[in-house]
Amino acid sequence: MFVEIDYATDINAKYEQLASQLDALLTGENNRYANLSNASALLNQFFDRINWVGFYLLDNEELVLGPFQGLPACIRIPLGRGVCGTAAKTRESIIVPDVHAFPGHIACDAASQSEIVIPLVKNENIIGVLDIDSPELNRFTEDDRIGLEKVVQVLVNHI
Repeated sequence: MFVEIDYATDINAKYEQLASQLDALLTGENNRYANLSNASALLNQFFDRINWVGFYLLDNEELVLGPFQGLPACIRIPLGRGVCGTAAKTRESIIVPDVHAFPGHIACDAASQSEIVIPLVKNENIIGVLDIDSPELNRFTEDDRIGLEKVVQVLVNHI
């Protein structure tokens, strides 16, 4: 069903292919949790050098752990706290080259060194965030942010 991603191609092409694969995977299913679960599995397969990928979903004034791949994680994160809470509150993607330098970082996995968080916004409402952690410093780039924002838009159309 899926075409193997050629890592020799440019990063924009890889993200376009990922978005296309995600769209094909989710088409015809409208269950939010099924789609978030498959999205986290696909992202886990897509990325190398990561140790956690998943979603936190807005519930009142806090983010609650959703489908993910990785070690057990923090269950609740207040809006405005940590990287995920900050991204949700500001509705802006955040790349953190060194999580230990981020004020108020919430350490769920001691192995995490860098992180990228992309808000999930539907009809101008924040519904959650995509969170990806890496055991390497400086793992994520602006190209990752741009590509993941496109992937998240495909996902949001299916939830």
